[in-house]
Amino acid sequence: METSSGSRELSWVEHPFAELVRLSWPITVSTLSYSVMTLVDTLLVGHLGAAQLAGVGLGGTAAFVLLCFSFGLLRGAKTLVSQAVGAQQQHEVAAYLGAALLFALGIGVITLGLGQLLALVLPHISASHEAGESARTYLSIRTLGAPMAILYVALREVRYGESDARSPMMATVLANVVNIALATTFVYGMHWGVAGAAWATVIAHGVEAGMLVLVQSRVGGWGIGVTTARHLRALWRVGMPTAIQFTLEVGSFAMLAAMVAALSETQMAAHQIALQVIHFSFLPAFAVAEAASVLAGQAVGANRDYLVTQIARLAMAAAGVYTGFCTLVLVVGSPLIVSGFTSDPLLAATAIRLLHVGAVFQIFDGANIVARATLRGTGDVRYPAVVGVLTSWALTPPLTWLLGYRFGLGAFGGWLGLCAEIIAGALILWWRLERRRWKASAILCREELLLVS
Repeated sequence: METSSGSRELSWVEHPFAELVRLSWPITVSTLSYSVMTLVDTLLVGHLGAAQLAGVGLGGTAAFVLLCFSFGLLRGAKTLVSQAVGAQQQHEVAAYLGAALLFALGIGVITLGLGQLLALVLPHISASHEAGESARTYLSIRTLGAPMAILYVALREVRYGESDARSPMMATVLANVVNIALATTFVYGMHWGVAGAAWATVIAHGVEAGMLVLVQSRVGGWGIGVTTARHLRALWRVGMPTAIQFTLEVGSFAMLAAMVAALSETQMAAHQIALQVIHFSFLPAFAVAEAASVLAGQAVGANRDYLVTQIARLAMAAAGVYTGFCTLVLVVGSPLIVSGFTSDPLLAATAIRLLHVGAVFQIFDGANIVARATLRGTGDVRYPAVVGVLTSWALTPPLTWLLGYRFGLGAFGGWLGLCAEIIAGALILWWRLERRRWKASAILCREELLLVS
């Protein structure tokens, strides 16, 4: 129903925080999927030795680098679908679903090929031959699941845009149960080592994608028949800045991993342990931000821009409480946490130092991701992309070289650079959000929706 002011009704407008929570908790479970699979691999392989652990760390990072372009591009589907939902244009939702599936199909095949090529390079950048071979084995198998992982993301982003966060959550839960069972069997029962962990993850990606295919087949069609060149261009336009941002940001992070890997197996293994722990503080805050992005997109589509800042502040409050708690846990509990990964005293001490740096940037990390996700929901995709790329490349690799190599701080120096990147990004993006510099992008998105209504 449309009001006299030209805005449209939103079912959650009187209770935005309740809607934020309703979307956030299933997204929390869903976004843990990729990292939980790598975490399981890390825990199981970690007891095989430091070389195997370092190899999985490097191979897992490389796998994410390969996937991040498609993950970023398909984020645009969530923005476009949520805005179409807010504008009550269901026919556009179906068309954007088709566009997302077409992109997923093409990019999935390309990613599979690139993964096999990159696997051949990893032994040449690792600190030892054994760690390099472990990384090569892990990546060459892991990328076989790339097309299924990308298909899952395409379907997931559309479900999110339609405010359905439960279906992706159920797919993720089942996939991770399968992964844990198979990884344990393959690594220890069948003694496949690193290869067993990778194969378990590939199968789990297939289960995850298959579940959402079943869901989509029940709730509606695939939208490909109604997808036009306009929808493909729109997804490319909205998703491309984020795709480039994700690729270059993760490229910067991959350079950090490569620089750490070149130091020693211990430094790389500590980096991998700390990274897996930090994911469990980062991803729930990321889920809150994704929910905020959906609500911001629906608010823009419904011509209720005044809700955008309110949504961002509510999301920041929720993320701030959680990341603040994580800060305390990391400060106090790092030794206990690290003991679950390794019994090596030197490796444990190195990982604990990295987690203490993580404790410093926890709240800023939550602020950073909430701001950028909310801005993307309004259609303001280029500015956060530029900020993300500039802060990541201007701070993390240079400081890793300066502090890690020149001053001998190792991985600790690299994490100090990462800390500086996160804090700078948070401050810049919140300035734009609070100054409502996203307003022009929101108006443009709404005008495009009106042209096809």
